[in-house]
Amino acid sequence: MLTEAKLYKLAASLRGRLLRPADGEYEEARKIWNAMIDRRPAVIVRCVAAADVAQAVLFARENNLVVAVRGGGHSVAGNAVCDGGLMIDLSQMKEIIVDGARQRAEAQPGATLADFDAATQATGLATTMGTVSMTGIAGLTLGGGI
Repeated sequence: MLTEAKLYKLAASLRGRLLRPADGEYEEARKIWNAMIDRRPAVIVRCVAAADVAQAVLFARENNLVVAVRGGGHSVAGNAVCDGGLMIDLSQMKEIIVDGARQRAEAQPGATLADFDAATQATGLATTMGTVSMTGIAGLTLGGGI
């Protein structure tokens, strides 16, 4: 059972935010691109660092919660959001580091293809990675795409 004490402790351990259904940001945070999917997680952890992700996973394991992970938020199949569980929202983690000389780029899991294209094109680079700019890099890489 999720108690106020447990949720308070989780929130205190995060650099990001813990959202509950009564919070103003909750409704927007639970939405994904595919509006046919309308699920309501018990809590959402809006991560801003890898340590937030680790805390969220640990909390879900300790409390036997179903976990969904939202990257860029496209999620046509709806895997990025769950009912009654914990949603790990990575959409705030969008940093992209491009090394034009080495022709390499690193992207955090909340970045979309549009974010990645903008960062790489600024250094004269381009990539072939999906066809829909709103697609998140993490979901495309791990769960689908071309």
